[in-house]
Amino acid sequence: MSNRPRNIAIGLIALTALAISGAMLVRSITSRGAHAPVDRAIYPVCGIDVSAHNGEVDFDRVKAAGVDFVYIKASEGATWRDACFETNYRRAVDAGLAVGIYHFFRFDVEGWRQSVNVIRAINGRHLDLPVAIDIEEWGNPGGVPTQRVVTEARSMIELLRRQGREVIIYTNKNGYYRFVRDNFDDVALWVCGFTNPPMRDRARWTMWQHSHLGRIDGVRGRVDLNTYNTPVHGAFDDYLSASPAISTLNPRYPRK
Repeated sequence: MSNRPRNIAIGLIALTALAISGAMLVRSITSRGAHAPVDRAIYPVCGIDVSAHNGEVDFDRVKAAGVDFVYIKASEGATWRDACFETNYRRAVDAGLAVGIYHFFRFDVEGWRQSVNVIRAINGRHLDLPVAIDIEEWGNPGGVPTQRVVTEARSMIELLRRQGREVIIYTNKNGYYRFVRDNFDDVALWVCGFTNPPMRDRARWTMWQHSHLGRIDGVRGRVDLNTYNTPVHGAFDDYLSASPAISTLNPRYPRK
């Protein structure tokens, strides 16, 4: 009887150690799996996406490393702004990169309020790439009905289009099948996936985020890597020339 508390304590310590080891193993497996190598002969266009999380980025070095485009986090929800957005935007443009911005879509905030936040963050700036709306379960509250998310995202998209800004939806494959498929067939897709190819229907996606573990000169630490859906680099130049960031619903922003 006298050893019972001691045995219980030892058992609890062992269970805690096992739980920690299991969490570390899951994290390790997930981290190792967050990358799909791409053949640059098939996908020659290279892009990155950055936020304040990446710290100070030397975009001149990024450009020299062969990167063609960058998506920069601008906003989230109804009021939140990325602290590095304006600096990142200015430096990326000065470096000669094709630039787009992205917004993290909050399931618990009305779409119209989020569209206002995006428009105010952009503040009339020129964009080379469509505004990306990041729609995913990670980082969002659970229990929000799928149809509510779809309805609010549609509201946001249409309001941005009326302001002259074309949109692309960023999501992973789970988000695609839950929110995007059959609901946003009229919206371009930026898919996150670590299989090659990322989707069976290659014609459906425009951008592909194929790694969370990239290394690019000019960015400290790991950075997300992306590509454009073409085997011909010149096709990306043609894509940019067509001004994909401008909505045909209201082309209020002049083309370069």
